Amino acid sequence: MAAPPPCSAPLPHSAPCAASASPAAAPGTPPHADAAAAAARPRARWSSAVASLRCERSYCVHSLVEGVIEEIRESRRRRLACSASKMALTSSGELLQDKLVNRALEKGLLLEFKKDSEKVLLAVTQRPDGKKNWMVSDQNGVSSSIKPQQITFIVPGVENFDQKEISDFLQRAEDNLDPTLLEFAWVELLEKNKSVTAEELAEIIFGSSEPLESYCAHLLLSKDEIYFTVIEAKGSRRIYGPRPAAQVEEQIRRKLAREAAEKEIEEFVQLLTSAKLMPYPAKPRKSSWLTEEKIRKKIESLECYAIDACKNDEQRKLAGVILKAMGLTKTASSAVNLLIDIGYFPVHVNLDLLKLNVPTVHSDEIISAAESLLLSQSVDLDETDRKDLTDLKVYAIDVDEADELDDALSATRLLDGRIKVWIHVADPARFVRPGSLVDREAMKRGTSIFLPTATYPMFPEKLAMAGMSLKQGELCNAVSVSVVLHSDGSIAEFAVDNSIIKPTYMLTYESASELIHLSLEEEIELKILSEAATLRLQWRRQQGALDTATLETRVKVPDPEEPEPEIKLYVEDQADPAMRLVSEMMILCGEVIASYGSQNNIPLPYRGQPQSNIDVSAFSHLPEGPVRSSALVKIMRAAEFDFRKPVRHGVLGIPGYVQFTSPIRRYMDLLAHYQLKAFLRGESLPFSAGQLEGIASSVNMNARLAKKICNTSLRYWILEFLRRQPKEKRYHALILRFIKDRIAALLLVEVGLQASAWVSVGRDIGDEIVVWVEESHPRDDFLSLREVI
Repeated sequence: MAAPPPCSAPLPHSAPCAASASPAAAPGTPPHADAAAAAARPRARWSSAVASLRCERSYCVHSLVEGVIEEIRESRRRRLACSASKMALTSSGELLQDKLVNRALEKGLLLEFKKDSEKVLLAVTQRPDGKKNWMVSDQNGVSSSIKPQQITFIVPGVENFDQKEISDFLQRAEDNLDPTLLEFAWVELLEKNKSVTAEELAEIIFGSSEPLESYCAHLLLSKDEIYFTVIEAKGSRRIYGPRPAAQVEEQIRRKLAREAAEKEIEEFVQLLTSAKLMPYPAKPRKSSWLTEEKIRKKIESLECYAIDACKNDEQRKLAGVILKAMGLTKTASSAVNLLIDIGYFPVHVNLDLLKLNVPTVHSDEIISAAESLLLSQSVDLDETDRKDLTDLKVYAIDVDEADELDDALSATRLLDGRIKVWIHVADPARFVRPGSLVDREAMKRGTSIFLPTATYPMFPEKLAMAGMSLKQGELCNAVSVSVVLHSDGSIAEFAVDNSIIKPTYMLTYESASELIHLSLEEEIELKILSEAATLRLQWRRQQGALDTATLETRVKVPDPEEPEPEIKLYVEDQADPAMRLVSEMMILCGEVIASYGSQNNIPLPYRGQPQSNIDVSAFSHLPEGPVRSSALVKIMRAAEFDFRKPVRHGVLGIPGYVQFTSPIRRYMDLLAHYQLKAFLRGESLPFSAGQLEGIASSVNMNARLAKKICNTSLRYWILEFLRRQPKEKRYHALILRFIKDRIAALLLVEVGLQASAWVSVGRDIGDEIVVWVEESHPRDDFLSLREVI
């Protein structure tokens, strides 16, 4: 036969049965060396044949191709006949001998075992370790004890194998692997409906079942996901059968799809890596990750993984694959840090908002409905009954950055010397009706959320600010509660009216306290309000009220999207004159509304707090202020609601209480407004006690979530503030109580934060110590303090 063209590999030649044709090993040659050489020749012949079959050149004549194919078929027939005679194959492909008999373990065997769920190693058996286990020395030179069930393959024909030769054996096995050979074996075995062991497959594709070839066949089969499947197994022995053609086609389709997905992951990882390396201002905007569907799907899987909100296992698995490809652990914190590193999340992302799916914007539908209420100036059902109180001097006192003002105060001294005060409350029910679209949205939210970084209002901002909020110098609708006090601070008489007011001053707590301190004659009304607050506090204490005033911290972060935003921190003492004034007037209003509801049988959200006969004198040894307040709060019981009649509020020292003064920011207050205003108009009440109870259940749950978010966010930013301070900075801390041994609960006076630290012997509750911040990690909610001794 003429030599083949240059493109063709040498043609395969007839080969005798491996059992009779293998030459004897040269003296001193390792038992597997001659096998490797023998295996290389038939493998080369198969590869050459495959190359010849696939080579398409115009000068390759038809007779030459047919000759090649025929010679390949003849070579297969001879090898199959040879291996069939050795293994006694039946026409059905089953072995007469028991293929599943496991070789007994002995010293010097070469075996493959599972180190863990993902790692497989080659090792040489050394000695028994107990009744069933064996000590082995693996390819890395590590000795370990393995169980029989860890063994995945015992290389046949090997005795007294040298552990030092494992690496060389593995390398030659890897060099000898050609997955394409499986396809030819699959075709042949499928036609004859035969199953095989690894050794039998080695005979078919390599022409030999020597140790190296058998292990190569095992590797091909164990890694194969397309052509063969395990049909029977016992111990480390496996019998493989060819998959049906349709199944192979499906497996190939899946493999291609998997490879395409892997390529997508690789490209996505490149995008992530590139974004990580960019300086912060140049990082891609969040929106740019959401434009293309394939990228959006992957970035959303990471976001859901970061906040423990994966919609299904597929999304969770995808995020895990991405994290692994990035060399990261499969944890939520890894996903968070990655999203921060690429600029998708801001450095100070509020995870609670995402985890709890808190709505931070109002839908277009709600905004449109709210704006229509403003534009149409809907009919004021109480217009004819509103009392004109525009002649009163009205003080609105709140924090300086307050977005919406719910309440304001007025006062005068009557001719008989008694004090009369007015608590004016914004009237959002002037615009919103129970059951309306805007009302239902407010109910769903339950409360406005005030964070250091932003405010998420219960009502759309324009409606709340332009329509509902009290505004200085403008006529405003309100619900005014007027109260005349006895000289001891108790309530002499009261009234509740729809009103029109004209707020005179908008004061911060700081400016109001300064005016009270100055005691200016032209601001006599503010002085009277302060006097009324003092009378009320004294009266409530006589009724058993607990004074829980402490330090209150406010934080404002104007640019939270920046990596290092400015942090404005304010610490206010709740015992401050202006804060006391406002607090006492709000409590007074709540008591009056409860009394009014009780007198007129109006179902309202009556709020009470049982007091288990707390003996305040038992805490008299503690310093008044934060230390004593902390001790009292620890033993207070949770608040309770009744929707039919008032419940005593033991902590406040009053017979009943209804939250009423924040209807723009608290839905429970708005419910009380709905009920009270309907009664004032002589209409049927919109809600029964049972309906109020049902509404309150969901509203209070949302309010608790909002409180948790606010507290967590506030603490985060205080810790971030502390993290940025110089290490040498010192802080004053009050010892509130001892937690265990010398570990004490502290109140950091400069930042109003409670923390814990070890304090030296001799320190006691109420003492003030000096501490410094050793570590502060806001993302991990970790603060470590050290006492300066």
